[in-house]
Amino acid sequence: MPGRRAARTTALAAVIAATVVSMPTAHAQPADDALKAYTDLTREAEKLTQDHLKAQSDLARANAIVGAATEAEKKALAESEQYRGQVDVLTTASFEGARLNNLSAFLTSTSQQDFLERMSAMNMIAADQNDAVSRMTATLNAATVARNDATKAAAAAEKFAADVSTRKVAMDQQVTTARTKYQSLSAPQKQTLAAPGPVVNVPVPAGAAGAALSFALSQQGKPYVFGSNGPNSWDCSSLMQASYRAAGVTIPRVTYDQAKIGRGVTRAQVAPGDLIIYYAGQSHVAMAVDSVNAVHASTEGVPVKIANIDSIGPISVIRRVVG
Repeated sequence: MPGRRAARTTALAAVIAATVVSMPTAHAQPADDALKAYTDLTREAEKLTQDHLKAQSDLARANAIVGAATEAEKKALAESEQYRGQVDVLTTASFEGARLNNLSAFLTSTSQQDFLERMSAMNMIAADQNDAVSRMTATLNAATVARNDATKAAAAAEKFAADVSTRKVAMDQQVTTARTKYQSLSAPQKQTLAAPGPVVNVPVPAGAAGAALSFALSQQGKPYVFGSNGPNSWDCSSLMQASYRAAGVTIPRVTYDQAKIGRGVTRAQVAPGDLIIYYAGQSHVAMAVDSVNAVHASTEGVPVKIANIDSIGPISVIRRVVG
């Protein structure tokens, strides 16, 4: 069995090498200056796209915190009003003579048993009132804490919203620059980038990792679009998210967060379904097909396809999502 698996891996590597070795990926170092310039521009555009998506995610989380804190404040205030009503009733009862002191209870008692009953009633009323006051105070304190949390979260949300706007401007400018550069490439250069490579179907392992890989492989040939979420086009991280979603596993949207999920494995341990995060800034991601190759959405002008793991770029981390 191990020999058969090794043979399949070797055969797959040979097929891919025969078709892509002469085709620079979007993250390779082509000899042609124009093509290299385009590669560099798209790499930066991809990073800025991930930055923008991350800022959007941060903003969504901040807004959710604002909403939760606001609801917590409303709930605490409603509870405090409930206890306030109870306190008012007990206070009124006290003024009407329900809460007597020991002397008046003794003087007005008709018997020893009556005195004990009056004292018991007084103690119960006092305990109820103290408990209601304590609960009202606690809920008011909780409302104050929730209000402070909401205020802080709102300030953070405003900051994130500004960050989203700033990063979107930077992203749009870089994407426009990259697309303009693409238009200046020669027809042969565009054909080189657009070459789909072989549509490879390989046996996938059982379980969620195999199901995710099966989905990713089914997307071969679809175009890359900066910031796209599918299903007709992808960026690198949306393809990974959709692949694991198809396997019933939820993972984050952006590469920076995908670089933290699951558990880390070494290059020697890489297995089908592992996420391979590239570059020091962790701005690109691919999914391992086997120990040699990976499937990824590379960049605009390049379709989703398989490439040698080490040819895509310098590896930052490898994460095993499940297992």
